[in-house]
Amino acid sequence: MTESAFWSKISNQAKEEHRPFFTMAPMEAVSNTVFRQVITQACAPDTFFSEFVYAKAITDPNTKFPVHGRLYMDSREKNRPVVQLWGNEATDFETAAVYLAEQGFQAIDINMGCPDGTVIKNHGGSDLIRNHEWAQDVIAAAKTSGLAVSAKTRLGYSKPEEFEDWIPFLLHQNVDVLTIHLRTKMEMSKVPAHLEFIDDIIKMRDEIAPQTLIQINGDIPDYQAGMKLYKEHPGLDGIMIGRGVFANPFAFEKEPKKHSLDELLALLQMQLNLFDDFSTHYDVPRFPSLKRFFKIYARPELGATDLRNAMMDTKSTDDVRKILAEKDKYLK
Repeated sequence: MTESAFWSKISNQAKEEHRPFFTMAPMEAVSNTVFRQVITQACAPDTFFSEFVYAKAITDPNTKFPVHGRLYMDSREKNRPVVQLWGNEATDFETAAVYLAEQGFQAIDINMGCPDGTVIKNHGGSDLIRNHEWAQDVIAAAKTSGLAVSAKTRLGYSKPEEFEDWIPFLLHQNVDVLTIHLRTKMEMSKVPAHLEFIDDIIKMRDEIAPQTLIQINGDIPDYQAGMKLYKEHPGLDGIMIGRGVFANPFAFEKEPKKHSLDELLALLQMQLNLFDDFSTHYDVPRFPSLKRFFKIYARPELGATDLRNAMMDTKSTDDVRKILAEKDKYLK
């Protein structure tokens, strides 16, 4: 696919159905091959974004932020995710993009919004908001690969009003998709997303780069909430859901249904099996990283609080399976 064809296909299919395209956000230790397959089983979005991948590490295995299994795809996955790269060196993005193209990936997203202190200290993520020249250079470098190039950012670093300069600057770079998390780096997720700026951003896009697709992120729990925003803000192209999948793994379901505890625990069993298989290829992620997912499946409203608490004390996937085999004694 050409750099425009990847996103055009996704966007045009959504438009035929009179909706925005939906994506699952890049999330550290979450949006890997294991959880992407779980969400696909529940209800898949139009496309996934990968975990954060340090651009330099793709061609230099000796970096302090190695790739490990971040680019690994299980053979059962039908489509490759958009690879989200972070860093600030143009040469790293150029060489990484060439490698990704050779491996069959079709799209790159540049992380310009991560608020993590370690990422910022190493001049990636939100630090690019304060360094426009770096942002411009890495976008240009990524484009040399011929892959689709998008960017994900925030309204600004310190103040929401910074979007008035920052977003037009990014639009002038002519990325295929611009995803905006509607908060600043300093706000993290401590305040409600600034939905009031959506129409201003769409107007900027229409005036500066009408070919760029606009996607928003922040406080969007599910498909229905995304559709509501889409109807309220004509010109919006995409909806990205992140933390919403922790409240509901069926977040991308077009027609919401009630799902039983057994359905949820079946997804957990699937995740345990996929995790064990993934672990035969890479020694990360470690088992404790699984525990953040238990709350998704063992839900208090389904009487599974004690079940979840018991699973939190486990030390292996087999321990979890033993508890699930005796789940009735933990249910209220």
